[in-house]
Amino acid sequence: MNQLIPSEIDAYAESHSMPESPVCRALREETQRTMQYPQMLVGPLEGAFLKMMTQLIGAKRVLEIGMFTGYSALCFAEALPVDGTVITCEINEKSAAVARRYFAQAPVGGKISIRMGSARDTMSALAGLFDLIFIDADKTNYLNYYRCALDLLAPNGVILIDNVLWSGEVLKQPPPDESTAVIQDLNRTVAADPRVSAVLVTIRDGILVVRRAG
Repeated sequence: MNQLIPSEIDAYAESHSMPESPVCRALREETQRTMQYPQMLVGPLEGAFLKMMTQLIGAKRVLEIGMFTGYSALCFAEALPVDGTVITCEINEKSAAVARRYFAQAPVGGKISIRMGSARDTMSALAGLFDLIFIDADKTNYLNYYRCALDLLAPNGVILIDNVLWSGEVLKQPPPDESTAVIQDLNRTVAADPRVSAVLVTIRDGILVVRRAG
């Protein structure tokens, strides 16, 4: 992932935002040290943003599409009330094994439920509505995840979609690959969707913040 924001600015923003917890820091350090694609982890600044959004909307039920090693799931769980829950979807057993270890030692780990397998299958089988839905999985399914998320979103809920700037590749025409094309299509679709209002926030690799219109 290309650095879109100067590293000095990113570090300054991180140092002036809520700090990561010790368990999140330990998980981040292990992920960076041992995993093949550590850049998939959201990191402290985006993690702080996720926690703030969770608190601002008073979320109790969170759905996460794409867990990786569990950093963002822990951020959500730390921001939820004692009776809050996180359902998180993952397809890679190696990264899920790392997440389970850290969930087991975290004070808030009991709030998190992992669903292994296809996220689309998991979403289609879920009951009830969610206050916050975070999409950060395979990019070629982003439009499918967005459409499913709208069906699962509580009336005052928020959808957060990660990597919508895609290292700046979204500016290229024609798009260089399928993932870029789908993200471009997603961004256009959300901007034109009369059912929602949205803002694309330039934190890290871009986060699309979506809520129901009206």
